[in-house]
Amino acid sequence: MGRARLVALVAVATLALLAAACGDDDGGGDATPEGGTAVLPDPTPDTTTASGDDPGDDGATTTAPAADDGDGTTTTTVAAAVDSLDGAAVQLRSVARLDSPTALASRPGSPHLWIAERPGRVRLVALESSGLGEVRATVGPVVADVSDRTTVDAERGLLGLAFSADGDTLYLSYTDRAGHTNVDALDMDGDTAVAASRRQVLFTEQPFANHNGGHIAFGPDGFLYLGLGDGGGGGDPLDTGQDPTDLLGSLLRIDPRAEGDGYDIPADNPFVDGGGAAEVWAYGLRNPWRFSWDRATGDLWIADVGQNAVEEVTLIPADDGSPPGRGANLGWPILEGDQPYSGAPVPDGLVAPVLTYGHDEGCSITGGHVSRGDALAALRGAYVFADYCAAELRAALVRDGELVDERRLGVSVPGGQVVSFGEGPDGELYVLSLAGEVLRIDPA
Repeated sequence: MGRARLVALVAVATLALLAAACGDDDGGGDATPEGGTAVLPDPTPDTTTASGDDPGDDGATTTAPAADDGDGTTTTTVAAAVDSLDGAAVQLRSVARLDSPTALASRPGSPHLWIAERPGRVRLVALESSGLGEVRATVGPVVADVSDRTTVDAERGLLGLAFSADGDTLYLSYTDRAGHTNVDALDMDGDTAVAASRRQVLFTEQPFANHNGGHIAFGPDGFLYLGLGDGGGGGDPLDTGQDPTDLLGSLLRIDPRAEGDGYDIPADNPFVDGGGAAEVWAYGLRNPWRFSWDRATGDLWIADVGQNAVEEVTLIPADDGSPPGRGANLGWPILEGDQPYSGAPVPDGLVAPVLTYGHDEGCSITGGHVSRGDALAALRGAYVFADYCAAELRAALVRDGELVDERRLGVSVPGGQVVSFGEGPDGELYVLSLAGEVLRIDPA
């Protein structure tokens, strides 16, 4: 494998809305300042059975791949997904209020939440059971700080974070003061990142202030994935979306465990022998604002922000047990969602979205996760997402590649500005608002 340096970025971004989202609005809800404690009911029942109590659950189970450190495979047994969303009633419970939270990660071996704040800080939100069926959430001190290296103008700032499989390394994705994308690695000492250990993993220049992206995550295969927008502007002016030789407009896949700065290239990347940049895993993306894997099946979900008419979600199944999405072309700018955009002929093999909606329902999609936690039994197997403008939570159920049920869940995030979702260490879902709220999605 060759060493790659000073290339690539990580991305996914929400239109120019992220810029508008950094105003002075606090949003609503119960504030939990640093050192403050919120008491929440424990979402997990005291006693559970394999089948749960949700409608449509026949008690069946399935065995599917689970995340590991890239050196082998593990399996996990999970309850079957629901057949419909008829019983999907949820509520939102405030966990904390932070300064423009943008991303949430779990750290292997830790029971807590780790949250990026857009101005450049990472905070630990400690979760502890009270023993009375309640969970206490306490906002702790700053874990890592790159606020001297970033800005919050336009769609910039600290936009993503991820932990290595052993929990010993924290990866941060942010735009620097010149607006270019950086992904850095920091060693962890207990619950604090060692500032002096910071090393650059990725760097790439950004031609515009929007579509910077920032989401980073380790896949079930143990490699680090990075979503890259098309570079910004409108209508893909740099023609990056359909150019796999360009890192922009792509989902990247790298091995960040190289010694010193830089990264290595996984040997099975689709363009490692030519035809595209070796880091590129999939391309044809406009601005993938959050991607995730179903922890039960390994399926890859990508939400891509539309130009001015169509928002989309693409599902790439892990049918053969190999990492999904290898060499996939998701169509931008030939298509915007499922609609023609550039006027270019549609080539064979484009991966079509499984779900689209127009701008009469929102303006900038925020991708989420497939719900697999024990508490949200009525959403088991459903993909939960939202729109930055509409604020109401939504869920979609897909069977054999076809959308079989999709609906709004009847609850909206206080203050709107839904910027991210995340999974807690127990698999339960959280939603973040750039207005400040960190909320857990609980059964109603």
